[in-house]
Amino acid sequence: MPTIKRKWYPGASYHVTARGNHRNDIFKDKEDFLHYLTLMKETLGYYVYDKYEVISYCLMDNHVHILIRTEEKPLGQFIGRIHSKYAKYYNKKYNYIGHLFQDRYYSELIETDAQMLETSRYVHLNPVRAKMVKKPEAYEWSSYFVYVSGGKEELVCSNRILSYFKDKNRELYKRYVEFGT
Repeated sequence: MPTIKRKWYPGASYHVTARGNHRNDIFKDKEDFLHYLTLMKETLGYYVYDKYEVISYCLMDNHVHILIRTEEKPLGQFIGRIHSKYAKYYNKKYNYIGHLFQDRYYSELIETDAQMLETSRYVHLNPVRAKMVKKPEAYEWSSYFVYVSGGKEELVCSNRILSYFKDKNRELYKRYVEFGT
């Protein structure tokens, strides 16, 4: 059965999720999380002229969430590069054979501002809803801390989400996210 082509146009944004095969963990230690984030950053640099923009992310033990905007090219090459390199790293490190990720990654096209905001909140609340932490800022493998602290943005671009709030107020975003718990 052929794979269905994803809907794409310049400026399209997506909520991407990818789960470990058989729901197995894809991150087993801190080094694994760091390696995935390094690959994301490296891939942003590799495709700098294609203007991909990571809006938010959350890496869970057995799956990932990435909210991403595309500008010049479809999503496939970006996610494909990260997942291919990460699977090779993981397979070598853990002497693993077979598919690391379950199926093809899932992507939901973001079509409205409300959907963009709600998806960002959903991504950032994932570890809270999974009962891994009580507050989203306590989870180390998410972009939430950058959003609320105003920390250095090496990987994410918070401007797009913060622009929905008066004066790009981080505290208003924090209240918005935590109201969803």
